[in-house]
Amino acid sequence: MARTREPNFLRAWREYRGMTQAKLAEAVDTTGAVISLLEAGERGLSDKWLRRLSPVLGTTPGHLLDMDPHDVDHDLIEIFNSMPKEMQEQAKSVLRALRGDAPPAPKAEAAAPPPRAVPRAKKGTDSEKAQQPKTRRGGKTEKRV
Repeated sequence: MARTREPNFLRAWREYRGMTQAKLAEAVDTTGAVISLLEAGERGLSDKWLRRLSPVLGTTPGHLLDMDPHDVDHDLIEIFNSMPKEMQEQAKSVLRALRGDAPPAPKAEAAAPPPRAVPRAKKGTDSEKAQQPKTRRGGKTEKRV
Protein backbone atom coordinates (compact mmCIF):
# COMPACT_ATOMS: atom_id res chain seq x y z
CA MET A 1 0.00 0.00 0.00
CA ALA A 2 1.41 3.40 -1.02
CA ARG A 3 1.96 5.89 1.75
CA THR A 4 0.25 9.28 1.49
CA ARG A 5 2.59 12.27 1.42
CA GLU A 6 2.35 14.53 4.41
CA PRO A 7 2.71 18.14 3.24
CA ASN A 8 4.75 20.50 5.39
CA PHE A 9 6.73 23.73 5.16
CA LEU A 10 10.15 22.35 6.13
CA ARG A 11 11.73 23.25 2.78
CA ALA A 12 10.24 26.76 2.86
CA TRP A 13 11.61 27.35 6.36
CA ARG A 14 15.04 25.95 5.45
CA GLU A 15 15.27 28.20 2.38
CA TYR A 16 13.90 31.16 4.33
CA ARG A 17 16.79 30.74 6.81
CA GLY A 18 19.27 30.44 3.94
CA MET A 19 20.33 26.88 4.75
CA THR A 20 21.14 24.00 2.45
CA GLN A 21 19.87 20.49 3.13
CA ALA A 22 23.42 19.52 4.09
CA LYS A 23 23.76 22.38 6.62
CA LEU A 24 20.38 21.59 8.19
CA ALA A 25 21.24 17.89 8.29
CA GLU A 26 24.54 18.64 10.03
CA ALA A 27 22.79 20.89 12.58
CA VAL A 28 20.33 18.12 13.57
CA ASP A 29 22.81 15.25 13.24
CA THR A 30 21.33 13.44 10.23
CA THR A 31 21.94 13.22 6.48
CA GLY A 32 20.85 15.40 3.57
CA ALA A 33 18.93 12.41 2.19
CA VAL A 34 16.77 12.24 5.33
CA ILE A 35 16.10 15.99 5.14
CA SER A 36 15.07 15.51 1.49
CA LEU A 37 12.62 12.75 2.46
CA LEU A 38 11.18 14.90 5.28
CA GLU A 39 10.76 17.92 2.99
CA ALA A 40 9.04 15.84 0.30
CA GLY A 41 6.65 14.34 2.83
CA GLU A 42 7.93 10.84 2.02
CA ARG A 43 8.86 10.56 5.66
CA GLY A 44 6.53 12.07 8.25
CA LEU A 45 7.61 14.90 10.50
CA SER A 46 7.22 13.14 13.84
CA ASP A 47 7.28 14.98 17.16
CA LYS A 48 10.93 13.99 17.48
CA TRP A 49 11.82 15.61 14.16
CA LEU A 50 9.72 18.69 14.82
CA ARG A 51 11.46 19.24 18.17
CA ARG A 52 14.90 18.83 16.59
CA LEU A 53 14.31 20.96 13.49
CA SER A 54 12.25 23.88 14.79
CA PRO A 55 14.90 25.46 17.06
CA VAL A 56 17.53 25.25 14.31
CA LEU A 57 15.13 26.97 11.90
CA GLY A 58 14.06 29.56 14.49
CA THR A 59 10.41 28.66 14.50
CA THR A 60 7.91 26.48 16.34
CA PRO A 61 7.05 22.85 15.58
CA GLY A 62 3.53 23.85 14.54
CA HIS A 63 4.80 26.41 12.05
CA LEU A 64 6.83 23.75 10.26
CA LEU A 65 3.59 21.87 9.64
CA ASP A 66 1.17 24.61 8.67
CA MET A 67 2.75 28.03 8.11
CA ASP A 68 4.71 29.30 5.15
CA PRO A 69 7.40 31.64 6.48
CA HIS A 70 6.71 34.13 3.70
CA ASP A 71 3.11 34.61 4.86
CA VAL A 72 3.97 35.86 8.36
CA ASP A 73 5.43 38.98 9.98
CA HIS A 74 8.38 37.32 11.69
CA ASP A 75 9.21 40.30 13.87
CA LEU A 76 5.97 39.76 15.75
CA ILE A 77 6.57 36.04 16.16
CA GLU A 78 10.18 36.47 17.28
CA ILE A 79 9.26 39.21 19.76
CA PHE A 80 6.37 37.16 21.12
CA ASN A 81 8.41 33.94 21.41
CA SER A 82 11.19 35.77 23.27
CA MET A 83 8.79 36.95 26.00
CA PRO A 84 8.22 35.09 29.27
CA LYS A 85 4.85 33.27 29.40
CA GLU A 86 3.29 35.90 31.72
CA MET A 87 4.14 38.68 29.25
CA GLN A 88 2.78 36.61 26.34
CA GLU A 89 -0.63 36.57 28.05
CA GLN A 90 -0.50 40.35 28.47
CA ALA A 91 0.55 40.81 24.85
CA LYS A 92 -2.34 38.63 23.65
CA SER A 93 -4.77 40.70 25.72
CA VAL A 94 -3.44 43.93 24.22
CA LEU A 95 -3.68 42.56 20.68
CA ARG A 96 -7.23 41.33 21.28
CA ALA A 97 -8.20 44.76 22.60
CA LEU A 98 -6.69 46.43 19.53
CA ARG A 99 -8.70 44.05 17.34
CA GLY A 100 -11.83 45.02 19.25
CA ASP A 101 -12.42 41.75 21.08
CA ALA A 102 -13.99 41.81 24.50
CA PRO A 103 -11.42 41.20 27.23
CA PRO A 104 -11.44 37.71 28.71
CA ALA A 105 -13.06 37.33 32.10
CA PRO A 106 -10.53 37.74 34.91
CA LYS A 107 -9.42 34.60 36.66
CA ALA A 108 -11.17 33.99 39.96
CA GLU A 109 -8.98 34.81 42.90
CA ALA A 110 -9.60 34.22 46.56
CA ALA A 111 -11.75 37.09 47.76
CA ALA A 112 -10.35 39.18 50.56
CA PRO A 113 -12.40 39.06 53.75
CA PRO A 114 -14.55 42.15 54.35
CA PRO A 115 -13.00 44.75 56.65
CA ARG A 116 -13.88 44.25 60.31
CA ALA A 117 -15.68 46.96 62.20
CA VAL A 118 -13.42 48.55 64.77
CA PRO A 119 -15.20 49.31 68.05
CA ARG A 120 -15.12 52.98 68.97
CA ALA A 121 -13.35 53.97 72.11
CA LYS A 122 -15.48 55.53 74.80
CA LYS A 123 -14.90 59.20 75.36
CA GLY A 124 -14.32 58.71 79.00
CA THR A 125 -15.37 56.72 81.98
CA ASP A 126 -18.09 57.85 84.33
CA SER A 127 -15.54 58.92 86.92
CA GLU A 128 -13.70 61.04 84.33
CA LYS A 129 -16.98 62.63 83.25
CA ALA A 130 -17.79 63.49 86.85
CA GLN A 131 -14.53 65.41 87.21
CA GLN A 132 -14.99 67.47 84.02
CA PRO A 133 -16.93 70.71 84.16
CA LYS A 134 -20.43 70.65 82.65
CA THR A 135 -21.28 73.27 80.05
CA ARG A 136 -24.62 75.01 80.29
CA ARG A 137 -26.61 76.59 77.50
CA GLY A 138 -25.36 80.06 78.02
CA GLY A 139 -21.78 78.95 77.64
CA LYS A 140 -21.15 79.10 81.34
CA THR A 141 -19.72 76.10 83.04
CA GLU A 142 -20.76 74.73 86.31
CA LYS A 143 -18.51 72.63 88.42
CA ARG A 144 -19.69 69.26 89.56
CA VAL A 145 -19.00 68.19 93.01
